[in-house]
Amino acid sequence: MDATQASSDEELIERALRGEREAFALLYGRHQAPVYRFARAMTGSSSLAEDVVQDVFLTLMRDLGRYDVARGALRTYLFGIARNIARHKARTVRRLLSLTEIDDWAGIDDPAEAFAVAQETLQLRRCLSALPSRYREVIVLCDLQELDYAETATVLGVPVGTVRSRLHRGRQMLLERLRQRAGLRSLTPAAKRCVI
Repeated sequence: MDATQASSDEELIERALRGEREAFALLYGRHQAPVYRFARAMTGSSSLAEDVVQDVFLTLMRDLGRYDVARGALRTYLFGIARNIARHKARTVRRLLSLTEIDDWAGIDDPAEAFAVAQETLQLRRCLSALPSRYREVIVLCDLQELDYAETATVLGVPVGTVRSRLHRGRQMLLERLRQRAGLRSLTPAAKRCVI
């Protein structure tokens, strides 16, 4: 690994502020995938998630000087931007886009197993998208993006206790929705990985 790739986010931000395009490209490469997964889980649409990612990094490019390291990690800041953009896009569209997109089930050799995982994942995504956004957000951030409570609280602008209570309630609601779905008794590891 060369010194450029080993640079911290803060170092790359400083370099990007000085006009180094490569530094911004490295930040993008480092954070694009998690922001996409978050946006995909929040919107239920790959194409809308791609739009969110593009808007997040355009916002970061425009407002890079406003990022304050003391307020949290860059990924936390990016998830906050993504959250706001995803909400705005959902309001603009007036509905969440269809969750029936077919995913690439690479790595699953048995077509029957791939189909079963696809169906299970679709049901899980539908149940997750049916949750009120305040519960869906904490599940996506804590369980899927693996942010800790403090980072999630920073993204959402709420106290840590609120994150904990929303996560607990959201998990209960998701579990109840999953139990109500016929044929979805337990999730395979592949379906859990594919939820985003």
